[in-house]
Amino acid sequence: MGKDYYAILGVDRNASQDEIKKGFRRMSLKWHPDKNQDKLDEATKKFQDIAEAWDVLSDPEKKNIYDQYGEEGLKGGPPPGAGEGAGYAGGFGNAPGGGPGGGFRYQFNGNPNDIFAQFFKDSFQRSNSFGETPFEDMGGMGFGPMGGMGGPMGGMMGGMGGSSAARPAVFNVTCTLEELYNGTTKKMKVKRKSTTLKRDEEAVLEVAVKPGWKAGTKITFTGEGDEVQPGKAQDIIFIIREAKHAEFTREGSNLLVHRRIPLVDALTGFKVDVATLDSAQRILRINVKDMVTPNYSKVVKGEGMPSSKQAGLKGDLIITFDITYPSALSEDVKEQLKKILPRS
Repeated sequence: MGKDYYAILGVDRNASQDEIKKGFRRMSLKWHPDKNQDKLDEATKKFQDIAEAWDVLSDPEKKNIYDQYGEEGLKGGPPPGAGEGAGYAGGFGNAPGGGPGGGFRYQFNGNPNDIFAQFFKDSFQRSNSFGETPFEDMGGMGFGPMGGMGGPMGGMMGGMGGSSAARPAVFNVTCTLEELYNGTTKKMKVKRKSTTLKRDEEAVLEVAVKPGWKAGTKITFTGEGDEVQPGKAQDIIFIIREAKHAEFTREGSNLLVHRRIPLVDALTGFKVDVATLDSAQRILRINVKDMVTPNYSKVVKGEGMPSSKQAGLKGDLIITFDITYPSALSEDVKEQLKKILPRS
């Protein structure tokens, strides 16, 4: 029986690409060797299998062959249950080498650490602050702490079709990453229409942001909006948005940070300091003894974002690197390097 790549990533066989991506993120972090020094051999093997599963399931061609024929068929052998010399459906029986897909033979030769580092390095190229919810097309409706809504809320919801009685007023609340890490209270000043309800025209609603909340979290204040029917007011929904941070990028419960280091440090080892998001700021000094390649990453367990659902639980800090090369070397230095550095 071949490997079950879906099970390795902890997802269903009908999983979407987004679910497969989340499965790789979750399992690769769980079994990263940096986090499992007490069971390093087991973690290294699982980390290898997770990288292989991602390599196959993230590629449409490989995934299609795997889904039809399993690991054996993907790697050029007969699919499970096939007798010796058996052919494949769809005319694959005469494929060169006896495998499906016109002689397609897969062999995983990737470096799991490179795959892991590249996956998280790519996250720096993706926005993680906006567009997570269906409300992204309601631009112009957001406002800052103690800001006014600029008029009655019912009018803001006009043009959307249907009665405003069933539609809440939706607004964005932008938080810094520090606020989402430590928690904060946002005071939002609102104006609302009233016809029969006896209440103030303005109200201050307090949004208690819990440590670890993610962009897209929704907080509902029932009946605090415009009175849309006699005695009935619409709800107000605030949606948490995350402001871009100068140092960190958030990936779920993990924090990503990217550093540039000189070639000499990449070859010989170095220390990297990272200022945390704690209200009483700490400095993490991380000792990197490994040789750093362009796809190297360093995982620091438990130094990511806190969990809003489980007290005391945190994600991880993931550090990726770019290596800067010297702009010039003297001939003497070049000759010394030739003598010192191995060629293989």
